[in-house]
Amino acid sequence: MKVFKVFSLLLLMAVLLPQGAEARRKQEKEQDDRTYWCNLLYKIVSPILSNMSEGKLQQNMLVELSPTWDGRDRRVTYMEAFGRTMAGLAPWLSLPDDDTPEGAQRKQLREWALKSYAHAVDPNSPDYLLWRKEGQPLVDAAYVAESFIRAYDALWVPLDTLTKQRYIQEFQQLRRVDPPYTNWLLFSSTIECFLRKAGAQWDAYRVTSALRKIEEWYVGDGWYSDGPGFAFDYYNSYVIQPMNLECLEIMTDGGKRNVWNMEKDGYPRALQRMQKYAIILERFISPEGAYPVFGRSIPYRMAVFQPLAMLAWREELPEELSGGQVRAALTAVMKRMFEGEQNFNEKGFLTLGFNGSQPGTSDWYTNNGSLYMTTLVFLPLGLPADHPFWTDPAEDWTQKKAWGGQEFPKDHAIK
Repeated sequence: MKVFKVFSLLLLMAVLLPQGAEARRKQEKEQDDRTYWCNLLYKIVSPILSNMSEGKLQQNMLVELSPTWDGRDRRVTYMEAFGRTMAGLAPWLSLPDDDTPEGAQRKQLREWALKSYAHAVDPNSPDYLLWRKEGQPLVDAAYVAESFIRAYDALWVPLDTLTKQRYIQEFQQLRRVDPPYTNWLLFSSTIECFLRKAGAQWDAYRVTSALRKIEEWYVGDGWYSDGPGFAFDYYNSYVIQPMNLECLEIMTDGGKRNVWNMEKDGYPRALQRMQKYAIILERFISPEGAYPVFGRSIPYRMAVFQPLAMLAWREELPEELSGGQVRAALTAVMKRMFEGEQNFNEKGFLTLGFNGSQPGTSDWYTNNGSLYMTTLVFLPLGLPADHPFWTDPAEDWTQKKAWGGQEFPKDHAIK
């Protein structure tokens, strides 16, 4: 009789208290997409900002380096983690405070971020970043500058005068780095564009020469080459398309004027190319929420979709893509990749790999600070919760329509 009662109790618990992955799936289904995005982004970035806001990131971060690490100063890890985090987080933090659970998350992250910005450039802080050694800081200073460009009023304006002066000095001294003849030209350009926006001394040649070179490297149908030779990878997503468009926007006041010594109509042309590239990215997402894994830097995970996310945030999606289908597609990928704990190490930081701990997928320059590039997919959180991107019904994305026997738009090249 006692055995029967115990069996009955266990059976009842199994029915009432679903375990593990099943429970998570049930909980996620009950959340709206925006809540899911907010909770996931908070989970990813809070170990970085909560520690750095107290000057303890370098003390507490569990660092992972590529098995083929090239021997550079491992402290580049912290600058990569912070800069890339802020570039993806900035639009969300630009929204005003409110009394919602999301508002509480956002307010906390903004408070941590502003304190972290100060530690990053304070030579007396344990979390003073590696600004003045190696060439790598040029890359991640550009992502810090990009965060200020993306949320100027929310993240740059509130900083105290001394912190602003320190940033300007650190950005300007990075002219010591001679960028390789690749997407790195845009890192110099982005920093100089921010200095221009902030009213500081800036170097016009570092901007216009980079933008002219990117124009020369256009290979057609929405794709740029990363340097003189074309490589089939996602660097159009990670760097080229977004930073090229943002620099052109600053230099042309959003397309209202042309830049001296550059071709006319550069900004609208770059926007059209990014829209075409975004169409391609959306078509890469399978009905199951997977996407092709190819090229270098693949552990950057969902940074692959930065141009698609950026256009959604800027309300510039091409007419072929609705907000409802883009949101549904990106949510499907997020859940496919982050439904378990496999992408976090024991201290809660991102772990080397594409989907799980896969150190062999990393390149000689990759550390787990590099992986915070994945935050760049969350740019649409900069749209308020009542925006149609969030409130429109979810729609099937292109591959789901195609493989499900539904009508879907044909693809075509752009001129």
